[in-house]
Amino acid sequence: MSMLQEGASCPDFALPDDRGETVTRDALAGRPYVLYFYPKDDTSGCTQEAIDFTRLAPDFAALDIPVFGVSPDPVKKHGKFRDKHELAVRLLSDEDKVLLSAFGVWVEKSMYGRSYMGVERTTALVGSDGRIAKLWPKVKVPGHADAVLSAARDLPKAS
Repeated sequence: MSMLQEGASCPDFALPDDRGETVTRDALAGRPYVLYFYPKDDTSGCTQEAIDFTRLAPDFAALDIPVFGVSPDPVKKHGKFRDKHELAVRLLSDEDKVLLSAFGVWVEKSMYGRSYMGVERTTALVGSDGRIAKLWPKVKVPGHADAVLSAARDLPKAS
């Protein structure tokens, strides 16, 4: 399946967060939000990305834009990751890869000649209309959270 494109509707989802509370697309309707898809808790790049979004959490909160990290890790692992690094972003567990697959970010990857399935690091900024306003495929972590915040500041205000 190919990756969703800017302008596409955000797929429906209902996923547990790092505290076991369910987050749904419907509950977020009418407001913008960020979904950043990452491979695995507590790996260097994923940790740095979560810390960068946490550093900017007050800026996103001032815009009333919640930020959610999404990976296939289980809720319990997310909780440990959150506590270890004092993360301020909510982490959604997509163990069944429903949202990851719907976005087209659960893909075949290869390392050292070995193929495996994994998450293509990608971020989606969803507008208040429920459509993907901006998409960052194949994210490079340094400076990324700042770029997402900059795009979030440029979103049209909900009426």
